[in-house]
Amino acid sequence: MREHRPTPAELQAARDRRLPDLIAPGLSVLFCGINPGLWSAATGHHFARPGNRFWPALHRSGFTPRLFRPAEQWELLELGLGLTNLGGRATARADELGAEELRAGGVALAAKVAEYRPRWLAVLGVSAYRTAFDARRAVVGPQEAAMGDTRVWVLPSPSGLNAHWTPTALAEEFSRLRQAVAAGVR
Repeated sequence: MREHRPTPAELQAARDRRLPDLIAPGLSVLFCGINPGLWSAATGHHFARPGNRFWPALHRSGFTPRLFRPAEQWELLELGLGLTNLGGRATARADELGAEELRAGGVALAAKVAEYRPRWLAVLGVSAYRTAFDARRAVVGPQEAAMGDTRVWVLPSPSGLNAHWTPTALAEEFSRLRQAVAAGVR
């Protein structure tokens, strides 16, 4: 099945659109992107832009039994995985979000975590995490700070613009989280 390729007009019309969360109570991992891109907002699917490395990293790390297409995102819930974003509105680039918007997104994310209580929250983007949670020294990997009973892991952004994380290194970092989840680490 071929994915819908939005036209330039559809992409422009998607600016500032919001993408619904894919979330349920008691997930193993809630993955949190920075914000939806225009391609994702136009198609209604998280991490939908060709070249985004989220879906390949999720599969190569062992979170999914096969490579999912963005249109199959709903199958993640059956695997105990969910998707949300720090910034709600769609932009062409994540750096279009300001610090206040990211901090407000951090407050909203903390409320979602308190309501849905995933075992792990995986924030995809260390710079966005630092800003949203005033964690200036945060690095990729497990964080000391938790949200209630939910542990926090910061992953690199899977955007194709994040060139200093190769697809292999990105999958290895996702795999470190998957191993912690499988080991029941809290």
